[in-house]
Amino acid sequence: MANEKNQQTLSALTGSLQGIETFYVVDYQGLTAGQLSQLRKDIREKGGQLIVAKNTLINLALQGGGRDFTDALKGPSALVLAQEDPAGVAKALSDAAKGNDKGIPAIKGGFVEGNKVDVAVVQRLASLGSKQSLQGELVGVLSAHLSNFVGILEAYHEKLEGESA
Repeated sequence: MANEKNQQTLSALTGSLQGIETFYVVDYQGLTAGQLSQLRKDIREKGGQLIVAKNTLINLALQGGGRDFTDALKGPSALVLAQEDPAGVAKALSDAAKGNDKGIPAIKGGFVEGNKVDVAVVQRLASLGSKQSLQGELVGVLSAHLSNFVGILEAYHEKLEGESA
């Protein structure tokens, strides 16, 4: 691998993977340029990044970080990095696959919060929704319980005032 362009690409890949705990390996072959551009935009909106490179370079960059994905790196592959919202990025990939007849991009594997996962786990993660929507649901559940608790306290307070009077 004496080619200087390959060395620069490998160092850029390695730099992009620094501090990344979640990424997905996908097959993007069959997407038009417009579809690929839209996919990049959707992933970027969710706090992710799509990187297309040679499988050999992706494999070397991943192995440098102690992650082995040689089994998933068959055929055209791209890395999808999820910096902020792993579920949101997985959902963007899933929605893009549902948006065309071929089911592309096809997820080949993933690495979620430091653990290698298979396609089924990534699909389950995509069904969760974005981090922001999950946080919104949690706030809604907590506020409902808190308002019930406040209502109980007020009723008990009124009961105590009624007994003392």
